[in-house]
Amino acid sequence: MLELLRKFRTQILVVGLILLALLVYSANLRRREQTTLFERVVLQLTAPLQKGIDVVADTVTNLGNRYLWLVHTERENERLKAENRRDKAELARLEEVRLANGRLRKLLGFKKTLHIPNLPAQVIGEDASNWFQTVVIDKGSADGLREGMPVVVPEGVAGRIIETAPHQARVLLITDASSAVAAMVQRTRARGIIRGQGETLSFDYALREDDIKVGDRIISSGTGGMFPKGLTIGVVTQITKGDYGLFQGVEVAPAVDFGRLEEVLVLLKGKQ
Repeated sequence: MLELLRKFRTQILVVGLILLALLVYSANLRRREQTTLFERVVLQLTAPLQKGIDVVADTVTNLGNRYLWLVHTERENERLKAENRRDKAELARLEEVRLANGRLRKLLGFKKTLHIPNLPAQVIGEDASNWFQTVVIDKGSADGLREGMPVVVPEGVAGRIIETAPHQARVLLITDASSAVAAMVQRTRARGIIRGQGETLSFDYALREDDIKVGDRIISSGTGGMFPKGLTIGVVTQITKGDYGLFQGVEVAPAVDFGRLEEVLVLLKGKQ
């Protein structure tokens, strides 16, 4: 800064003297009714300089005002962004509550149709491997659950309990290869056994002459003492009959979307 002052000291001095002269001249004008020829010449010569000074002053003022406006706008923009993020998070939370309420209302309506003591539970985990089709629920032996109890949802049969802890239980889904459910075709009452095939089901031991069609609903038959009669298991999607053999092949799509399983009912049938 001092170096700049030393470098342009002559120019600064000249401008200072001109400004001082203008101030003195302006003060004298206030006390005079008429101006002299010399004063008019001075006024004409210094007018461009004064105009330039005014333009520079206005420019600096406008730039300062614009800078302050931009700073204020940026702060307001950040505030609005933060408020928008909070609003989006709240909307997501409210949407999740709405969906959960819808599922619970559906589960409660299904619960009222059952004539068997039951206990609602929430899915809190699932098998991460490809070897088993199981989920873990947040109720266990301390809540009265034991192995073998059936697990259902409004859409139909989900599985059965195979392990219990005081506050958790593991459920074997009907899509697991080791699962077996006594079932029948709702339309014709043809009987067989539903077995898991990973993502689908097979209706085994259906006699070759049994009347089974694609689209037929498969329900639990009530035999075997596991699931009560009449619960939906799935819908027939494919039928194959070979040239020989006693049985026909029947593929079934499960009624339950196990990828979206969140709340279930455990049937306390046979609870001691």
